[in-house]
Amino acid sequence: MTQEYPKHYCGVFGIFGHPNAAQLTYYGLYALQHRGQESAGIASYDGNQFRVHKGMGLVPQIFDGEVLNGLVGTTAVGHTRYSTTGSSHLRNAQPLTVDCARGQIAIAHNGNLTNAAHLRDELEAKGSIFQTTVDSEIILHLLAQPDNGKESTLVNSIRRIEGAFSLVIMTENELIGVRDPHGFRPLSLGKVGDSWVLASETCAFDLIQAKFVRDIEPGEIVIINKDGVKSINAFPEQKRRAFCIFEYVYFARPDSNIAGRNVYKARVEMGRELAREFPIQADIIVPVPDSGNCAGLGYSLESGIPYEMAFVRNHYVGRSFLQPSQLIRDFNVRVKLNLVTDLVKGKRVVIVDDSIVRGTTCKTRVNNLKEAGAKEVHVLVSCPPHMNPCVYGIDFPDRNKLMAANYSIDEIRRYLNADSLYYLSQDGMVKATGLPKESFCMACYDGNYPVPYDLRVDKEIMERRRARVESLGEGVARDEQQPRLL
Repeated sequence: MTQEYPKHYCGVFGIFGHPNAAQLTYYGLYALQHRGQESAGIASYDGNQFRVHKGMGLVPQIFDGEVLNGLVGTTAVGHTRYSTTGSSHLRNAQPLTVDCARGQIAIAHNGNLTNAAHLRDELEAKGSIFQTTVDSEIILHLLAQPDNGKESTLVNSIRRIEGAFSLVIMTENELIGVRDPHGFRPLSLGKVGDSWVLASETCAFDLIQAKFVRDIEPGEIVIINKDGVKSINAFPEQKRRAFCIFEYVYFARPDSNIAGRNVYKARVEMGRELAREFPIQADIIVPVPDSGNCAGLGYSLESGIPYEMAFVRNHYVGRSFLQPSQLIRDFNVRVKLNLVTDLVKGKRVVIVDDSIVRGTTCKTRVNNLKEAGAKEVHVLVSCPPHMNPCVYGIDFPDRNKLMAANYSIDEIRRYLNADSLYYLSQDGMVKATGLPKESFCMACYDGNYPVPYDLRVDKEIMERRRARVESLGEGVARDEQQPRLL
């Protein structure tokens, strides 16, 4: 089945000064599993060497008690990943590690560097040898370089990279958190006992009973060591804030708080805004689990139309070796959600979802409802139409694969076989967050990219390089328990 929803990008986690650092990192990654289900890894420091374990799959499939007991140390960083740059191979799993003249370094990265191709060309011209196809390795190479005498290698390296990046870096003496100057991706600071914690989302703090301290500010570097927390403003010049609004729409867990706003409440308010903008005469509101639940509830609360969980989600769907399309039409869609037909038969149904990217899954949902006897099916989406690809770390496809970029609203409605189709306006979406519009990146909706990016040049360079690296075969993808010398 063609990927319908955009892939989450990554989740990062780090902890300093805790005797069970790896175990708490495991639970932190477990809470951040929604941000990446392709691979995961943990690196710990025992006072002498880094210990690393990475694997493909979900967090509980990669780590068990024996593995975690082997990751000794009081400092650890973790990462859970979907590939946005670099292919789906174990060698691209993070954290990435290096043993260089500056000591051992591990890095976990959430985001996408927009100048990766140019930096990589420059580093390779100077003799750097890359072991992966991910842009995060570029940061490691920059950090491994000697001081230039004017400013620290850390600050200099961070100023050289562009695009979206929230980083957790572990050295032999410190845990470091970095957020890009536009603040595309979330990163928060917390505390559990006397230990400091960094995480992509506050839901990771809740699981390990850590106290939220504050968000890392855009452009800020926090350095955590035995003396406490030190903050550095790496970008004194003011940059436009550009937090990814799709975190509120879809990516972040509803129990997380971002920029002082609870994600659950923001999504419910998006549903209320939908009801205000597009009041529909209907009998029931049906959300698409789980991403449409909050907005569906908001629409119901504002409109007074009853809310029913008519789609029941199967939470135990795994990979199948059998190609089910040969046997059951739309199996990959139907196996995830099953319809309670008695709830919708003879009813006028409003179905609420968070987004429509390619439309294939939504079309199946509408057909399910009509086959079950729904009298009318109205589709409401709690964000505007996606018109442009994301270049900052979300796996939105090219424009020619985005339905709203190539067809009118009515053409999409007819394709979906829906009686009506409405998208939340940009103003309504922003209003629901309670934050000013100028604080967000909404390039996937309006095409206004905060950081310039040459899609054609970068794609050509990275595809050429990726093909060359992958021609080496899987032999280079073995999980190394010791830091690599780059």
